[in-house]
Amino acid sequence: MRTGISFTVSPDDRARLESIVADRNRPQKHVWRCRIVLLTAAGLGTNAIMREAGVAKTAVWRWQQRFAEEGVEGLLRDKTRPSRVPPLADAVVEQVVALTLGEPPGEATHWTGAAMAGAAGISVSSVQRIWRAHGLAPHRFRRFKLSNDPQFAAKLRDIVGLYVDPPSHAVVLSFDEKSQIQALDRTQPGLPIKKGRLATMTHDYKRHGTTTLFAALDVLDGKVIGRCMQRHRHQEFIRFLNLIEAEVPAGKIVHVILDNYAAHKHPKVHAWLGRHPRFVFHFTPTSASWLNAVEGYFAKLTSRRLKRGVFRSIVDLQAAINRFLAETNVNPRPFVWTADPDKIIAAVKRGHQMLDSIH
Repeated sequence: MRTGISFTVSPDDRARLESIVADRNRPQKHVWRCRIVLLTAAGLGTNAIMREAGVAKTAVWRWQQRFAEEGVEGLLRDKTRPSRVPPLADAVVEQVVALTLGEPPGEATHWTGAAMAGAAGISVSSVQRIWRAHGLAPHRFRRFKLSNDPQFAAKLRDIVGLYVDPPSHAVVLSFDEKSQIQALDRTQPGLPIKKGRLATMTHDYKRHGTTTLFAALDVLDGKVIGRCMQRHRHQEFIRFLNLIEAEVPAGKIVHVILDNYAAHKHPKVHAWLGRHPRFVFHFTPTSASWLNAVEGYFAKLTSRRLKRGVFRSIVDLQAAINRFLAETNVNPRPFVWTADPDKIIAAVKRGHQMLDSIH
């Protein structure tokens, strides 16, 4: 150790230093700093410490001095160093933020990093740092659709009430059609997944027709009543209602949650409801399909079975859908609603206020 630097390692400090050296999850820079101090306390000279710790002489001297001045905590802290690149002026940062919140020049729809770098006279990486710091991502956007239904709040509370506190001696079904499901066959077989390579699939395909899935999700036990049909008119809807009538035990009221599709309100459907008084329809607000629980099941069906499936005929497609339905009903999970309807209503009101203020 250099002349003029001396320290003693207390039993507590020694125990802590040894625990850091033995900890495999510690950063290596902390480990070799503690080893320098322990080797110094053991009486080794600078050259021996350099060989044991695998560091330069200046590093040995630096951490000996740091421990003498600050103890173990000094070994675990890195001194901040000034950046080689001078920081951007506040005026430049404000200019980038202001430009990002405005319209881009020319016919572009949004700012890019390169376009902003050229406009502000800074590097693309500087633009990206400013955007990250201010939570700006002009290349991204979210889709939305606010319901204009004047009875939005009442319908929302009615349907959420069925989800959260369903009536006794009743069945609550979330119903919808998934129309135009295409039986797509690929022009060439894809390659399977392997280490270092994703599974592959050709971008082009052959169409072999379409089918429509009628599905009703029982929100109490998670089972799905489903049937594939060629079209989705009121005739097919009535046929599916007859299927539900046969599936649901007699004596139970059937509450059906469904959207405002014209086939659901056809006069013949109203006549069918007149002949089956135990069926009660609850229509979702307009532009609020997210309120229908069966939409989540359709998303699961699409991502897990349809999107990457290969179907050489409508029969193959319908058989695959039926197998997926049967697999779902083997181990069903009840639907659980967690969102607060008051918060949803307040958010919709804020959205309408914002749109009114803009337009």
